[in-house]
This record gives sequence, structure tokens and C-alpha cells, in this order.
Amino acid sequence: MLFELWKHPRPAAPVFRSGGQVVVASHRLAREVLADRARFSAANALDAAVPIPAGPLRELARHRFRLPATLANNDTATHEHIRSRFAEVFAPQNVEALRPWLTGLARRTAAGVAWRLRQGEAVDLDAAVSSEIPLAALARLLGLDVSATAEVKRFSRAALELFWGDPSPRRQRELAEVVGPFHALLRGWTGESSGATRELLEAHGEDAATAALFFLLVAGQETTSQFLTLLLHRLVEEPSLLDHAPVAVVEEGLRLLPPITSWQRVALHDTELDGFAVRAGESVLVWLAAAGTDEGVAACPAAMVPGQRGSRRHLAFGAGAHRCLGSQLSRLEAEVVIAELAPLLPRCEVVTAPVSDPNLSFRMPSPLVVRLSDAGAGGRGARIGRI
Repeated sequence: MLFELWKHPRPAAPVFRSGGQVVVASHRLAREVLADRARFSAANALDAAVPIPAGPLRELARHRFRLPATLANNDTATHEHIRSRFAEVFAPQNVEALRPWLTGLARRTAAGVAWRLRQGEAVDLDAAVSSEIPLAALARLLGLDVSATAEVKRFSRAALELFWGDPSPRRQRELAEVVGPFHALLRGWTGESSGATRELLEAHGEDAATAALFFLLVAGQETTSQFLTLLLHRLVEEPSLLDHAPVAVVEEGLRLLPPITSWQRVALHDTELDGFAVRAGESVLVWLAAAGTDEGVAACPAAMVPGQRGSRRHLAFGAGAHRCLGSQLSRLEAEVVIAELAPLLPRCEVVTAPVSDPNLSFRMPSPLVVRLSDAGAGGRGARIGRI
């Protein structure tokens, strides 16, 4: 398995074999694989990168943990109906209606961070900003009462490590002891839910409704959280990027710093990708991050130039029938957060840069600790006081 793809140089070949998988790195072929459901199935999208042994599996089973085909791993006839129910929740008008509330939340968060920095504290932006805002926004959109942020984050990080990380058998057992009980809690939330989750419960049963909620809570807020941390780190290090409009900064960030670096598909039958033979049943790893820097995607594919031609042609949200439902929500959250933190970030310096543990698909960076730089704490600090 190609863990830690963010450390790998861009490959010369558009498609090759490595770690027991076919790896697709070009933008054109990545889009082809993601969009062609006749040749490539999403059924393995949630398969554990490292097989889970019997002990952790028993721990998960004890809490009735199941991941039937619902959203990301669903290539059955039920996918269109399930997706359409949640597509209504994430409709552009519903997302845009969150803007005033989201702006207020981001402004209060920025003010709290600024106050702590003025007191001489070093602040973890991953914990104070990135971990809080996406979860609050998702919960508001889904109508969930999610007050225990730390508990949800502990669960979602554990799930990402268990299924896409490289844990030892002992660590797998520890992770299962976190994921299993929380999955049981999700079953309770499912029974008390309304809207799309309630419709899914009535139409497809408890297992499907719980699995969908599991995936939305993990992917629906973790991806944006991780993207914010990666982007905020880049902006503190390169504050001149803030001279551009937030929406342009966000798109370039998605192209160059996608929180999901790769995603899996499985070949349904023997086929070819530009003459490269792919055998039926082979796992195909779509290297999304490499696809975003492919020649021809953007005018300057290797450089972060907000607003450049082709900036939005990335595959950070995937493509085809399984394209991310929350793409507009993620964009809005990042745009608003960057706009509200823009006066503060140039006056900060990095104390602890985010580190990502080995993972097949997710960056999971943390923490990002900053403090006021000497210049930021001096004559220009008055501006921070108005945040």
C-alpha cells in the first residue's frame, strides 16, 4: 500500500503498479476511473487498507458495527435513492442559507483565537478552528445535536486510522474499542433522527441509516477540518497568498492540498487504461493529489497561484456518481474561515507544524500551533484587537 502519498514525488507514469494496486496519477485517467461505473466499482471504497484481525472484528461486532453499501461504497440499485435524499440536504440553497450563521461563528472563533494570542498563548488552530467549525456546520445542516465535539473527533479520527491507516494489531484493537461504542451511539441518533436520515431508516433499515450517518459524520466534517489545517498552515507560512480573494485561495488549496490524497476503486473485469492492462478484481488507487498537479490542469500546475486558469479543475471532491455531496459546504466553510482569519494570520508564526501519520487516503494533520510573531505583537497588533 502507498501510505503517506503526500511524501511521494509526482510519478512520471500516468498509471503503474505499486504496493499490490494499480495506481492512476493523471487527471484524465483519474476522472475516467471515477466516472466509469461499468468498468470500475466503488464497492471497495471503505475496505480497510490493513486487514482487521479477528479480535478487533469481534469488538466491532459486539456493538453491531456494519458498513453496508449506502453512499461512498455503494454501486447497487439503492445508491441513487439514498444519494438523492442527502443531496436535498446539501442543496446549494440550504448551504448558502448557512452563510450568516457560519460567518458569525467564524468571527467569534477568530476573536477568541486573537484574544488568546494577545495574552501570549500559543494556540492550536487545528483544535480551536478546524475541529470546531466544520462539525458545527454539518450538525446544523443535518439537524443533529452534536455538543460533544471532542468525543466525535476522537471517534472520527479513530475510524480514519482503523480503515485507512497502518495500525498494528494491538492498535487496531484500541481503535475498535473507540469506533464500536460510538457506532452503537449513532444507532440511537438514527432512531431519533428526522429528515433524510429518517427517510433512509424507513426505506432501507437501521443498518443502512446508521452506516450513512457514520460516513457523513466522518467524511463530512473530517475532510474539511483537515483541509482547513493544511490551508491555514500554508497561509501562515506564505501570507502573501491572502492578497487574493478567499474563494480563489480555497480553490488553489483544494487543488494542491486535498485532504483526501487518494481513493479506491475495483476493476469489474479485465480492461485497459491507455494500454495499461488492469485485471478483473484488482484494486485501483486513484491518486487525487497527483491528478491536481498534472500538466494541463492549471496554467502553473506545480505552483499555488490563486485565481490562475484551471484552478477549479481539481478532483479534490472526486467525480462521477459518487462525487462529494458536501463540496459546496466545504468550500463555503473554508472561504468564510479564511476571510475571518485573514487579518490575524500574517501576524502569526508557526510553533508546531502539522504532522500526518501514515494513511492511505487521509492526511489527518495535527496540531498546528501558532503564536504572535514579534512583528505581529508590535505596532500592527492593534488590528488584531478589532477581530
